[in-house]
Amino acid sequence: MTVDCKLGNILLYPDDHAARHPELYFRAAPGAVSVDGPSAGLTARGRVDFLTYLNALSACKWRAYAGIETAWLHAEVSGSGSIEVLGVEQGSDVPKVVDVVEVDTAAGAVRRLEIEVVCAPFDLVGFALVPKSGATMGLVRAWWHATVERDRVNTPRLALVTTTFCKESYVTENIERVRRAIREEGDPVEANFHMFVVDNGRTLDAAALSDDMVTVLPNRNVGGAGGFARGMLAATEEPGAFTHVLVMDDDVRIIPESLIRTYALLMLARGVYRTAFVNGAMLALEDPTRLYEDVSYVLRSGMYRRVKEDLDVGELAGIVRCERTSVEVPRAYGAWWYSCIPVEVIRDRGLPMPFFIRCDDVEFGVRNDPTFMTMIGIGVWHEGFEGRFRASVDCYQYVRNFLATMAMDGCASDVMFIARLRRTIRQDLRDLDYRSAELLLDGVEDYLKGPDYLRDLDGAALLAQLGARNERMEAVTDLDPMLLRDAGVTQEVLGCTGLLPRPSHPLMRLWRTVPYDKHYLPPSLLKKKPGYVVKHGHTVLEGDSTGCATLVVLDPTRTRGVIRHMDRARFRAIRTRERMLLRRYRVERGRVRRAWKEARPYLTSREFWIRYLGL
Repeated sequence: MTVDCKLGNILLYPDDHAARHPELYFRAAPGAVSVDGPSAGLTARGRVDFLTYLNALSACKWRAYAGIETAWLHAEVSGSGSIEVLGVEQGSDVPKVVDVVEVDTAAGAVRRLEIEVVCAPFDLVGFALVPKSGATMGLVRAWWHATVERDRVNTPRLALVTTTFCKESYVTENIERVRRAIREEGDPVEANFHMFVVDNGRTLDAAALSDDMVTVLPNRNVGGAGGFARGMLAATEEPGAFTHVLVMDDDVRIIPESLIRTYALLMLARGVYRTAFVNGAMLALEDPTRLYEDVSYVLRSGMYRRVKEDLDVGELAGIVRCERTSVEVPRAYGAWWYSCIPVEVIRDRGLPMPFFIRCDDVEFGVRNDPTFMTMIGIGVWHEGFEGRFRASVDCYQYVRNFLATMAMDGCASDVMFIARLRRTIRQDLRDLDYRSAELLLDGVEDYLKGPDYLRDLDGAALLAQLGARNERMEAVTDLDPMLLRDAGVTQEVLGCTGLLPRPSHPLMRLWRTVPYDKHYLPPSLLKKKPGYVVKHGHTVLEGDSTGCATLVVLDPTRTRGVIRHMDRARFRAIRTRERMLLRRYRVERGRVRRAWKEARPYLTSREFWIRYLGL
């Protein structure tokens, strides 16, 4: 016996913040299309192409994950013209017309069409409305679906877990968007869905926001890791209540259709994909067609690398590349802005590590070594990371937590990581960034304290203490204009928006690898004028600090900056501490690594988290 399963809806109404980028939804000439509202349908006065990021059918992914060879387009249309079925063949970037269905309805009448699409030769399929000359066509609603054998259909029960700390506007809006979308969709999704909102700040009105679909859980501030652990505990408290937990950041704008498509994937996945993680893409909130990341992996050096980097999914070429790029790579992890995890994995392999923030998703990923599924149209819009560097988080938390991750999971080379750490400290000192160098060393020192230190740590208090040491950048307009001019910070420098390092001469690149430092030079050999650098995290995008005792440092947005001055005493103290601490690390490395590995089963257990959260 066969059953009909929806694969995804056709989205006709652009999200308000993406209103200037309708190409995510459809492509049409100016004035050729109008949409009157979320439920009012679409009117086409010229050709409207739906082979887009949010509306194309990923034939290659459905074929791989679920064995779908034939799909159907359900379309409710009116007017006079035709529907062109489009396909992008394997190995091609150019769509071809696969089929043409004529439409000619009486005024006010709506025709319901079921158009069969053989997916086998194609990576992507889509369709276009083509009104006759002088006529219009209307599209009331449409969706992709497939017919499958009943015994192939899974019955997922999905718990969405989001955790928040004093970001009420984001969270309440997402609650309403999710609630509305799930209720409009109806069963089977509505009958098998619940949303848990973990309120680490205890600022939400739990009683007012909770109902039969949403539960708000007040929680103490235990960071993202603790918030997600609390939600996972709630979702797994009753055995069999849920099959999957979908963790999602609070500072995102969800694409609600992602939940319907995720449910469809879970319902139809077969083989190894039945136990796969589903990871949603991060689209940039400030640049809605930029796909920043969906799955990443850990390099042997301990650096993170995105499988896909900065794709323009407003263009067909970016969509095709997105779907053809395999995310099944070694040492992979999915960031927790949108990651769907089977409950059996949580039950068998444990909850997150109590890292507070940073590396909780990385450690969970490399610990479980999952197969990942991704698909166009599944994801969130998230604020970009440009200009958000905080040494308390990006230096201390990263180094401490990644060293623990490396000890427990062996996901990187200890030798390579320490070499890169030393190089980063050296670069920070060259850029007079003493705070970052000190916080990197603090991370190493606290890692060496072992898991007992983390077990009883007040992460919120520590983060506040370390956060007070972060460098405070000012608006560039508030910095000394004469000093900026002398440093070479021109309007051209401030107007650049690139995030890739500017090419430099090979000799300069070689010079920067030499283990010199200007702090050893006498004042007479230092430059009289200040210099400048533009930095994105630890990466220098532009400028040069060589020989400069005074330095203007700009963040990657080039709207904020800070002026640093050489401090020889602080430099000597950092170098001395670095040598002593890394010598201690070499001596204690084996013992500390074993301690972390032995402690993980308890630190990721229900017993630990129930005690730690005070439940």
